[in-house]
Amino acid sequence: MPANSWDQRFFATTRGQILQRLRRGAATVEELAQALQLTDNAIRAQLALLERDGLVAEAGQRKTSGSRKPSQEYRLTVDADRLFPKPYAQVLGQLLAALGKRLGRGDVEAAVREVGRRMANEHGAAPAQGDARERLRAAVDALNELGGLAEVEEGENGLSIRGLSCPLAAVVTDNAEVCHLTESFIGAISGLTVCERCERGASPHCRFDVVAS
Repeated sequence: MPANSWDQRFFATTRGQILQRLRRGAATVEELAQALQLTDNAIRAQLALLERDGLVAEAGQRKTSGSRKPSQEYRLTVDADRLFPKPYAQVLGQLLAALGKRLGRGDVEAAVREVGRRMANEHGAAPAQGDARERLRAAVDALNELGGLAEVEEGENGLSIRGLSCPLAAVVTDNAEVCHLTESFIGAISGLTVCERCERGASPHCRFDVVAS
């Protein structure tokens, strides 16, 4: 899947090029300077910024040819690896489309709901305790850990979770079942009955309302 324009601009910068080089494996300042045709001091300055941002970390020392002393190596962190484009959304969208043709939409929806419950179980917590708001907050925390951005809000019709950024936004427009996956996940984490009221379109917006018992 092609990188978006922000990715392209970032990876064209010196810091982005350093990350691209470190993706191939740990490297020293001298090796990075040679690969990028920059001075050692210029590389050190950029590495300091990348370390500050948690994208690069020291990876021990290694003796290189032509050097009497071991040189410090640097590697990517887990956070840095997440910056690189991954085809997850594209693969998921094609998988759901293929399953829909083979199994039918009803079976696909049942399957994704099961996935939502499994993800909640894998999260490692029993249904949240406390009142409905506290339970929803626990579900929001779990969603945000998966890469989303959501918050609890209260309106005229009661409590709901409003999604500000959906990690699966790229596939929900053509695959409404994905919202039911999240619905099942929230329900299993919170122990509440929730109903998705998501807006699916060019700019998807998530909403999950608590159903009064």
